[in-house]
Amino acid sequence: MQTNENIESIIGDPRKAINRLAYPTIISMLLMFANNLIDSMWVGGLGSEPLAALGFMSPLYLVIMGFGVGIGAGANSLISRYIGAERFDDSNNAAMHSIILGIIVSIILMLIGLFFLKDLLILFGAGSVIDYAMDYGMIIFLSSMVILFPAIISSLFRAEGDIKRATWPLVLNAVLNMILDPIFIYYFNLGIKGAAIATVLSILANLLLMLYWYLIKRDTFLNLSLDYYHTKLKIYKEILLVSLPASCEEIIYSIVGICFNYLIILTAGTMEVAIFTVVWRFVSIGFLPCIAIGVSTITVSGVAYGAKNYENFKTTISYSTFISFLITLIICTVFFVFAYPISEAFNFISGDLEIINRTAEVLRMMVFYNLFIPFGATAAYVYQGIGSGFKSLGLTILRELVLSVFFAYLLAIPFKMGIFGVYLGAIIGMVLGCFIGFACIKLYERKFKKECESLSAI
Repeated sequence: MQTNENIESIIGDPRKAINRLAYPTIISMLLMFANNLIDSMWVGGLGSEPLAALGFMSPLYLVIMGFGVGIGAGANSLISRYIGAERFDDSNNAAMHSIILGIIVSIILMLIGLFFLKDLLILFGAGSVIDYAMDYGMIIFLSSMVILFPAIISSLFRAEGDIKRATWPLVLNAVLNMILDPIFIYYFNLGIKGAAIATVLSILANLLLMLYWYLIKRDTFLNLSLDYYHTKLKIYKEILLVSLPASCEEIIYSIVGICFNYLIILTAGTMEVAIFTVVWRFVSIGFLPCIAIGVSTITVSGVAYGAKNYENFKTTISYSTFISFLITLIICTVFFVFAYPISEAFNFISGDLEIINRTAEVLRMMVFYNLFIPFGATAAYVYQGIGSGFKSLGLTILRELVLSVFFAYLLAIPFKMGIFGVYLGAIIGMVLGCFIGFACIKLYERKFKKECESLSAI
């Protein structure tokens, strides 16, 4: 196989490679999160109970997405390392292995949703709004394959440096969902079911566009065809070493969301869950630099690691941390300064002044939750890039589940700080976890330098 312009771009200067891969992704993800906000806004127009149901279902939705992201991360990492080592035939084979894994996992998830969704929702505390949650959740779980696969296919485009084709389907998805939401929710009078249908149809359009490029147009670097598939348990193992921990990380995020929902119910009630659901959509926009630049970091660090290029590896860590922190800081500042106008605009349908004011208060506090995430996220994504997915998972468990949830519980319940303690504890735990993770990856950077020096001395 011959390299092309996209491949050359990810082998060269890490700064240029990260910029080229990340910024279009940030723009597309901004549209996706804007889409999620609008989704919540239209559902919010149905009342606080449907909005709370959306909040209870969100962790399970993230689990489905998480498996797609996890398999995609495993494929991205392995393919990038093969490209760095110039093992191009193996990169095609790895791509096909990731597709087969995606099919198996999506069928399992669909069956779990079909038989156990109601029990899971009740377990997570959604008993008071179970009918709304089931209406939304059943449609989502039955469409597991549609929801899971775009993340996998998109990761293949990123692994070969084709950022345009990884980005434009996301834009199509976001714009289409913005259009379909009010049509299905209100025009067809389907309520929260309409929100789920609009989401699935939008994602399906995203998937079909990407499959058109790979299966019909066939002008990509990687080739998705059974002709290139040769079963190798080692390839499945290498993908799973990253994808399983990466998928578990998304499950961890969902568990954290469930824990926060429980603590919020205990300290403030169901209405606060609805408010937190809205705030979390806004705060998640601050994650965009970490996600977009982090996904790019998997590719660039994987290529540098495969090529045993220490200077590129070091530059990838420092530059991705700096640029994602800078953008996160700007986003957090905007949300802090304009918290009240943003909350008012979002709640224009209900017009409830109490909800508007409370949403703004929580938003102003929670922007500090993700201010230092770039330091922890860089560590996690670099570990995924080099194939050390379980180290990434360990840092995520420490940061999200152990520290954030522990401090949130500690301040809220034993220290009797109530709902304020939930938010403050989450922030304290997140900051501590992020800096521990960054210290770990800097220590690994020194170890990798010695490995490269040893190879060059041979």
